[in-house]
Amino acid sequence: MKRTILLTWCLGLIGLLGNAQNLLKADWKFAKGDDPTWSGPEVDDSAWAILKSGQVWEDQGIGQYDGFAWYRQKVFVPAELKGSAETLGGLVLELGKIDDSDETFWNGRQIGATGSMPPDYVGAYDAERIYTIPFESINFGADNWIAVRVYDHLGGGGIYKPGTSLHVPGIKELLRVEIGGLPEDHIFGANERIGYTINLENGFSEDLAGTLSTRVVSDFGKEVSEKVHQLDLEQGERLVIQQNLNELPPGFYAVNLIFESAFDNKQITFNLGVQPEAIVSPLDQPEDFQDYWDRARRELNAVAPQFKMTRIDSLTTPKKETYLVEMRSLGNILVRGWYHKPIASGKHPAMLEVQGYSSSKQPENGYKEGDMACFVLNIRGHGNSQDHVNPGFPGYLLHHIEDKELYIYRGAYMDCLRALDFLYSRPEVDTTRVAVLGGSQGGALSIATAALAPERVALCAPSVPFLSDFRDYFKVGTWPAGEFVNYVEAHPEVGWEKVYKTLSYIDIKNLAPLVKVPVFMGVGLLDPVCPPHINFAAYNQLTVPKSYIIYPEAGHGLPSAHGAANIDWIKGKFGLK
Repeated sequence: MKRTILLTWCLGLIGLLGNAQNLLKADWKFAKGDDPTWSGPEVDDSAWAILKSGQVWEDQGIGQYDGFAWYRQKVFVPAELKGSAETLGGLVLELGKIDDSDETFWNGRQIGATGSMPPDYVGAYDAERIYTIPFESINFGADNWIAVRVYDHLGGGGIYKPGTSLHVPGIKELLRVEIGGLPEDHIFGANERIGYTINLENGFSEDLAGTLSTRVVSDFGKEVSEKVHQLDLEQGERLVIQQNLNELPPGFYAVNLIFESAFDNKQITFNLGVQPEAIVSPLDQPEDFQDYWDRARRELNAVAPQFKMTRIDSLTTPKKETYLVEMRSLGNILVRGWYHKPIASGKHPAMLEVQGYSSSKQPENGYKEGDMACFVLNIRGHGNSQDHVNPGFPGYLLHHIEDKELYIYRGAYMDCLRALDFLYSRPEVDTTRVAVLGGSQGGALSIATAALAPERVALCAPSVPFLSDFRDYFKVGTWPAGEFVNYVEAHPEVGWEKVYKTLSYIDIKNLAPLVKVPVFMGVGLLDPVCPPHINFAAYNQLTVPKSYIIYPEAGHGLPSAHGAANIDWIKGKFGLK
């Protein structure tokens, strides 16, 4: 499979490329709410707030806000750009990354969209926004208006990545590079020749000279290959460079392509993997590991659940009813969630959906088609389960890290088991067909739930699972690993070994051998938060039927297609159409 990669090479050459200045300002007019007329030029936005791109709106005095909002900016396009824009195909608008979904307009006309808006919401907070503005839509020597409609589902919102730009296409757009010779998922198996091709084409009206270096590093930062190529491309010339990596040990690798010239140097990166199922990360279960969790379950069983259901009439449909569920968990802690109950009579399969770190499950979340029941849980310290435990973020990961008996995830894992108790209490649930699924922290919670209640879970579908292989995680991960580093520096009396000891009890790598049901895992090859290495550290300890999908272009947020793949896998296993 080939994919096109646009190298960010802005060489500042003379001629047409010399006109590639950034016409965009960092300041935007901003308003909460949603009005389709705000896309057009004829809008009085004089009373709107002024925000900067490159920061979420919560950090700019807006306060905590989830929902629709609009950004607007007036841009003057000089008349002298008309010739180059016509020759080179208009203008290019780069908005970086937007949390979560956007629709972008130029003079009232939509020029692009990423993700999807409610009611069919699909988030795309990790996607780069690069939109082309057609030449015929541009007012030269005059003002133009950009309007960006944004929907933020949870957490921070807005145009949050620095480096927005509006410019005439240049080397970035016109020097085309295709990477060939990679498997579709960028994963090489045993006995496969490891390598790729770089296919370059100079689509610009100038000759290009410089050096192209390729550097390959492991996910632990070790350099395994570096090569330098001298380039001198004439206008329209194509060049193919073959890159052989010979034998690489099992693991994941970043390939950096770096172009250097007398004018500028930029780089891009793509990742590949080699035999991920051969990655070895040994178990480090404490001697009392089984006893630790057996005691936790006994303590949970001693707490009366006190299930309480409150029907939410506004969310009832012909297919399902939605309820607020309240219940007591380990330590008599109050936790809550949302239950979607099929209206059709009979027994139904069920899903327990668990959440990512710091997120908040809402009544609108979860599967609602009516052929399966779905319980969407907020574990302690999240969403509407913060009455008794609320360490905040940051802080959650470290809550009682010094005491394995009180550590936050001991209780959080038991919250998930209490959620299973709820599903098992429901007469409409077929308790032989219960699945658990979630992403990131939810991926870890899914594996932990299947491990600690193997008799009650039939399927497990973790995505980009967190809380795995901590000694390696602190070497390959980024946020929120730094919280632990800061903690140990501030608490030398605790020290790393005490931290590692507590974490070893909740490490899903150590829990994975207890899983007794089929597992289907999703992985983002570019994920810096839960890198693939730690995903496979747990996956490779599973001794059950298992499978995975790796998305080579995805980071921590997997494409919406994976959510559909999860449901299809569960339905297939449960015998549903």
